Amino acid sequence: MAAEFTETFVRLVGTSPVIQALAGGVIIALMNLFGASLVLVWRDPSERALDGMLGFAAGVMLAAAFTSLIIPGIEEYSGGNPIPTLIGVGLGALFLDQADALVPHAHYLLTGERRTDAADPEETLPVTDERLAGVVLFILAITLHNMPEGLAVGVGFGAAAGDPAQLGSALSLMLAIGLQNIPEGLAVSVAALNAGLDRRLYAAIAGIRAGVVEIPLAVLGAVAVATIEPLLPYAMGFAAGAMLFVISDEIIPETHRSGYERVATLGLMAGVIVMLYLDIALAG
Repeated sequence: MAAEFTETFVRLVGTSPVIQALAGGVIIALMNLFGASLVLVWRDPSERALDGMLGFAAGVMLAAAFTSLIIPGIEEYSGGNPIPTLIGVGLGALFLDQADALVPHAHYLLTGERRTDAADPEETLPVTDERLAGVVLFILAITLHNMPEGLAVGVGFGAAAGDPAQLGSALSLMLAIGLQNIPEGLAVSVAALNAGLDRRLYAAIAGIRAGVVEIPLAVLGAVAVATIEPLLPYAMGFAAGAMLFVISDEIIPETHRSGYERVATLGLMAGVIVMLYLDIALAG
């Protein structure tokens, strides 16, 4: 089954890692659009359900960071030397940390509750209209949140260049990130509704926004590692570090603020299990 899926993907897309990354970016963006559009039919999802779904997304990202990025980066692309990949992990986390100094945490934009370390919207954007500033900052924060995911997909396909055995791992990473994009897209749309934005319009905008960010970053990741091979373990670590930062700094605190920690934790465990299964099934 796994071999058939891989062969079908290659037959439809071809063997170029850049084109494969482009296709992967389109797929995960479409899955985000699907999640954002769920608000059209599921008009009032409970906070409990959202926390469980976001916990699932965190679990998928957590497992993927290790199974598809950090471990292959060390074992297969650094000859067992952990330093390049771990430097990348640190740089990825540092990038997201510094970005938070310029753009308010997604937590603040989603809930209206300011964290002490969050950027001040009035200081970070020269926008006088308060509503416009809120929308712009909202899009910036969620865009930043999704950058590591698109980059990870591109790096995965770039790593598989000339190595068909690794294509299964890239496909499992693509599917896993696409799956976790569904609850993320829904959560963003629900937050936009709570902020008073139009349901139908924002559901579409959220999906388009994800596509604009994740597609070019997937291509960029593939181009970078396919043309500069020594960059590969650093890039894999960078994508993983950024994803781990988002999990710890944004998703888990968000899912633990309303009293549904148990549901969120069970969702996280389910996400880990799904990602581990996909990794084994498609890489085998």
